[in-house]
Amino acid sequence: MAAGRWGWGLPGLPLVLLGLVLVPVLVLLGVTRRLRRRFAAAPRGSAAGEAAVARALVLTAHPDDEAMFFAPTLLALGRAGGRPAVLCCSAGNYYNQGEIRKKELEQSCSLLGIPASNVTVVDHRDLPDNPSVEWDTQLLAAFVLKHIEDNNINLVVSFDAGGVSGHANHISLYTALRYLHSEQKLPEGCRVLVLESVNLFRKYLSVLDVLLSCLLPSDALFVLTEEETERAKRAMRCHRSQLLWFRHLYMLFSRYMVINSLHLL
Repeated sequence: MAAGRWGWGLPGLPLVLLGLVLVPVLVLLGVTRRLRRRFAAAPRGSAAGEAAVARALVLTAHPDDEAMFFAPTLLALGRAGGRPAVLCCSAGNYYNQGEIRKKELEQSCSLLGIPASNVTVVDHRDLPDNPSVEWDTQLLAAFVLKHIEDNNINLVVSFDAGGVSGHANHISLYTALRYLHSEQKLPEGCRVLVLESVNLFRKYLSVLDVLLSCLLPSDALFVLTEEETERAKRAMRCHRSQLLWFRHLYMLFSRYMVINSLHLL
């Protein structure tokens, strides 16, 4: 076929268009890789340095939250020499799998560098695993405060008001922490970092969200290396009872398997 006005035939046009798409993507991936290495070596944010040396508690609602949402924080704290603990506020018994999920939680935490002695599960009938149930703020706050005081915790990490996924149990954790914080019931010097909920587009950008996360303000930003991300995925795979097909897609595309951007309460 004869060349067109711009010097190529129509069969070559798709290759040109493909190149116009691929070149920016490859450049972005290269920038993302460099940023990933940089922030893995030195987490960003005014609270990141404090978090590394704090007696930190990651407060979750269900077994698998620690791997699905907080693996970057847990691994980054461990990388810096910290020994974070996990307080899970339900056994995840929505489908009567509570005992199985407790064991899966311990296996996951072990891969994330957290010994069983630093993992606690609150299995209370008034704190059920249910996406439509908002937990009682006073009851939950009492459990959390007692654990903080008994273990001399000076940093708590949990969900923000959006709960990442909008799950009512996740949001209940934020409500309880906000209550303790606003009422000045937390021990002196105990700070709270909440995990930023992002829009659906950013949520599933995977590593490509590293660039946006670096440009936007946060009090702590933890980014995993490629090796650490694989470790986070192995921890998630410990939750075999929860590995439906869409969980595999989540592990592949979710930014929360790679990045945690957090804000002080």
